[in-house]
Amino acid sequence: MGRRTRKKEQGEKKRVARERVETLFTLAERVFPYSPELANRYVEIALAVQQKAKIRLPRKWKRRYCKRCHSFLVPGKNARVRLRSRPYPHVVIKCLNCGHIMRYPYLREKKEKRRAD
Repeated sequence: MGRRTRKKEQGEKKRVARERVETLFTLAERVFPYSPELANRYVEIALAVQQKAKIRLPRKWKRRYCKRCHSFLVPGKNARVRLRSRPYPHVVIKCLNCGHIMRYPYLREKKEKRRAD
């Protein structure tokens, strides 16, 4: 087997893994209202696939699960979302299952808004 075919094969594996992760998170989103446990299981499987294939999670999914207990987060149901401006502008997401707090800065969005004005 040549180097090119191996590289092509790896690229194919990563593409399939990305599709699976996307599918699993979409399923978790759909199934959450009826079965939060199943949604959490989908997240765990997606994270295992992502880890095995060594791919990055898209930002939109990275912020939809708890980093500590791996539960699928839905604002208002099992997650509290707050905006804070001090000491720097950031979003605070608190998992209501385990109490874990995640903070994400939103300086970039604010800078882009300033440029547009």
